Amino acid sequence: MHTLICGSIAYDTIMVFQDHFKHHILPEKIHVLNVSFLVPEMRREFGGCAGNIAYNLGMIGGNPLIMATVGDDFQPYAHQIEKLKLSQDHIHHVSNTFTAQAFITTDLDDNQITAFHPGAMNFSHLNSVIDVADVDLGIIAPDGRDGMIKHAREFHEAGVPFMFDPGQGLPMFNGAELIEFINQADYIAVNDYEGQLLQERTGRTIKSLANETKALVVTMGSQGSVIYTNGKQIEIPCVKAKELIDPTGCGDAYRAGLLYGIANNLDWQTTGQLGSLLGALKIAQRGGQNHQFSQNEIDQLYYENFGSRLF
Repeated sequence: MHTLICGSIAYDTIMVFQDHFKHHILPEKIHVLNVSFLVPEMRREFGGCAGNIAYNLGMIGGNPLIMATVGDDFQPYAHQIEKLKLSQDHIHHVSNTFTAQAFITTDLDDNQITAFHPGAMNFSHLNSVIDVADVDLGIIAPDGRDGMIKHAREFHEAGVPFMFDPGQGLPMFNGAELIEFINQADYIAVNDYEGQLLQERTGRTIKSLANETKALVVTMGSQGSVIYTNGKQIEIPCVKAKELIDPTGCGDAYRAGLLYGIANNLDWQTTGQLGSLLGALKIAQRGGQNHQFSQNEIDQLYYENFGSRLF
């Protein structure tokens, strides 16, 4: 059986401006802003929530299937997926579009100016969960709005448990729509900012929302995470990373740990700790898919941090 990952596939183009934005943006001239930044350092990474989650889940021995929409420029990413030995059966090519991509310019203070082009992601509703066989778990990660709504409904109607992970797509939905997602989902995963926004949009507290699901997970960066389940709060510590290089994709790595734990019937303490470990391994590398560890290496690192074995 597989875990179906519905979400975006995207390219992340990261450029580094060797100065500070504040030296070049004049507050009194914001209304006539016209600036250009010389960026001698640039790299292009494979990203998108579905791609990143599948990468991490496959790395730890899970069974991911990606469901996403891509554009005419998908071929380099297709080679990456081939190398990872992941199926492309449910990756839909939309002609005359670009694959979703983010253009990120970072200055020496780690401030960022980002432009995001959704491209083919806007057509995610062309995919259908009911076309996929042998799935016993799913996740709705940030994607096209219509696709997220459709896939949640299809998971629910098919009786396939799934995780709702709205991420940066959360502002696309009003309170009633978010409540509908929560009523359909078995699990919810948000970071602390998204959790606050979820409460404001729905008019419900995190604890009350957690009562509607099997588990609600709130990640808090260096403060660790909390899993609300069965009326309890399980505190998950943050694993100390070797280096703090790039947080891009850390949330996706954590969610891969959650999905692995759910699929393999691990208890919530172990599941959260695995997610925390994967986030720490990711943050020590640039990009969302450049950290590489064998299952044995992850098992040893888990043992060093938590005193027990995973596999």
